[in-house]
Amino acid sequence: MKWPDELIFIPNSRKTQKTTTARMDGRLCVITGATSGVGYHAADRLAEGGARLVLVCRNAEKGNKVKEELESKHKTSVQIVKADFASLSEVRNAAAAILEDHPRIDVLINNAGIHNTKRNLTNDGVETVFHVNHLASFLFTELLLPRILTSAPARIIQINSQGHRFGGLDLNDLNWDKRRYHGLQGYGASKVAQLLTAWELADRLKESGVTINAMHPGAVRTNIGMNNNLLYQWYQRYLLWPLLKDARISGEAIYYLAAAPEMAEVSGRFFNLTIDEKPAVHALDRDLGKQVWKVSNKLTGLEATDV
Repeated sequence: MKWPDELIFIPNSRKTQKTTTARMDGRLCVITGATSGVGYHAADRLAEGGARLVLVCRNAEKGNKVKEELESKHKTSVQIVKADFASLSEVRNAAAAILEDHPRIDVLINNAGIHNTKRNLTNDGVETVFHVNHLASFLFTELLLPRILTSAPARIIQINSQGHRFGGLDLNDLNWDKRRYHGLQGYGASKVAQLLTAWELADRLKESGVTINAMHPGAVRTNIGMNNNLLYQWYQRYLLWPLLKDARISGEAIYYLAAAPEMAEVSGRFFNLTIDEKPAVHALDRDLGKQVWKVSNKLTGLEATDV
């Protein structure tokens, strides 16, 4: 059976995933949102492979528990940097702390994310899901990029989602002032923006030795969305979670993208776990991507650059 592009993620999710035995000894990996779910299992697998870790966490207490566990289990070094990605100033402070402490960054994994069922704005005046899932990782990456470039060969991995297929991105209404907010579309908008800017950055990074790819971490059990009301939490815990897989598969897939020698020069791609996949058409609009890049520069306070 030949599946249409719009549904290709279904058979891809059933394919045998790629793995690697390559080691990451001594390499520094920065991971955001690493105290549970996908980020935690990525950190665990990278530490097992010998990587040194910097975990950017909103909750320092949870972060320190993960640090103690991974250092004891894998005999590697783990640093915790506290930052709430709903605040651009905290993103800047986190990046500054990392740059001060580390002369090189081998891998950056942008994993921090949120899903809201209701619209609200951050203190920076931006719709929260778009802010956390896209703007914060955009700013964080740009601030760390000079150090990543001097560390080449290096890799950037954007933890995206099949949720980008929900669409929802409207540059004339990023804060949903003119439309009724729908949680799935709000989430989709943030993931579309992240993909569109990934393609732009991939172009900028050509011949630099730094790659950037995006990936869907699989249909796995995580805590994303558990910040919503009790009814939603009940639905997720008792109806949705039993249908989902263990997030360990996400950690193994991220490790492959971060460590596999055959991935060293692959850039500007979207992966369903480790399967190269075509994203939704609206997430491949390069003209829109250039607009999103400029808007993201403006909203994060970065100097605007031409593509």
